[in-house]
Amino acid sequence: MINTVLCALDISQENDAHVLKTANKIAKLEGARLDIVTVVPNFSISLVSSYFDDNFQKQAVQDAKVALKKRVADILGDDHVADLRHIVASGSIYEEILETALQDDADLIVIGAHKPDLREMLIGPNAARVVRHSTCSVYVVREN
Repeated sequence: MINTVLCALDISQENDAHVLKTANKIAKLEGARLDIVTVVPNFSISLVSSYFDDNFQKQAVQDAKVALKKRVADILGDDHVADLRHIVASGSIYEEILETALQDDADLIVIGAHKPDLREMLIGPNAARVVRHSTCSVYVVREN
């Protein structure tokens, strides 16, 4: 039984509407709660932080929250925004998705996958890492 579906969205990508629509469809079919997570890079790492002011990270998270709610409203409609939990995490994408799934007690993670470039084939894309390390089922949505 699926009680909680966690949908991972990359708000910097414009072509992920099908990921959210798929997660929403699964949640409705299962009568499950749908939570949506996006991850912003952590700019407070010591080496990188010297290039950004103290409020940059906080502002990036705030901007991501606004952008995430707008993206959900644009894809699913304004009436869905209030019913869903919008989560903005900061750090490594796959690690934060996995941590959110654990904290959320998610039964299913829905994540998008795109055609990898050479760099990702050598390192491994985030979707592959989530699939490999998740303690719950993962539904990978391919590009149309």
